[in-house]
Amino acid sequence: MPEIQLGSHTVRSHGVKVLRIHMHDWLILLVLAAIDLGLNLIEPFHRFVGEDMMTDLKYPLKDNTVPFWGVPIIAVLLPLAVILVYYFIRKDVYDLHHAILGLLFSIFITAVLTDAIKDGVGRPRPDFFWRCFPDGKGMFDPITKNVMCTGSKSVIKEGHKSFPSGHTSWSFAGLGFIAWYLSGKVRVFDRRGHVAKLCIVFLPLLLAAMVAVSRVDDYWHHWQDVFAGGLIGITIASFCYLQFFPPPYDTDGWGPHAYFQMLAESQNRDEALSPNANSLSVQQTELESIYIQSQHGVETSRGYSGDTNPILNGRESGRHLSVG
Repeated sequence: MPEIQLGSHTVRSHGVKVLRIHMHDWLILLVLAAIDLGLNLIEPFHRFVGEDMMTDLKYPLKDNTVPFWGVPIIAVLLPLAVILVYYFIRKDVYDLHHAILGLLFSIFITAVLTDAIKDGVGRPRPDFFWRCFPDGKGMFDPITKNVMCTGSKSVIKEGHKSFPSGHTSWSFAGLGFIAWYLSGKVRVFDRRGHVAKLCIVFLPLLLAAMVAVSRVDDYWHHWQDVFAGGLIGITIASFCYLQFFPPPYDTDGWGPHAYFQMLAESQNRDEALSPNANSLSVQQTELESIYIQSQHGVETSRGYSGDTNPILNGRESGRHLSVG
């Protein structure tokens, strides 16, 4: 492949072109964002919660160690900062665009799956008792023994969204994607045995794991919720990364598929133009040789005509002498 120098494909030079090619992908992202917004507005399934089930749902109602507004910072802005730093180093708009697109797809696909499952399952949180009965006095249906909540509707609604953990799935979706991204950039699988590279890759995953642990410590989730959320996030992150980038152990694992496709098309274009140039030079050479041969033939014919004239003259003169 032809060597492409750093800075030859920047946002200014090729940004609009790349955006036009992937316009439909950005539209799909908007659709996913709208779907996730709708999933957060609808009422989740209110699962039956009997009086005898309250034993495991009486954990204290606490504030979030990681607030809701902190999740986009950890899962989106932090990975985005890493991607931007790499762009300023390499100046490759293909890597920048596809990394951002892959990151956002990882986040929004994970968000849609997580919130859809939350609404469908409706599992009560570990602190559901205090959400349902803020005064601590439980009220249950005399026949079914189902809860008859007296708390705020919005708090009760949030109490039916335990499975899976959204904080965890978002964190593993964003930080899991950037872990894949860093593993390709530092070439962690180059078989040189630099363990420090693995530490760089595991650092985002450790941060995501700590977010997951905080959800159990805050009694907002059961351990199964956190485990499922982490599994969803890292799985979607892996699919989204491999959609745009080769595996990190690949020879070309440091760049996006689109970058190498662009190089291949450039090479094919150069090869397609070179036969035409060769054919033109061959045709020109043939014409020159024909012209030289024709000129040589004219000179030869003139030479023959000059040599034969004296002989013919001699013969004519001999004829005249014999007649006289």
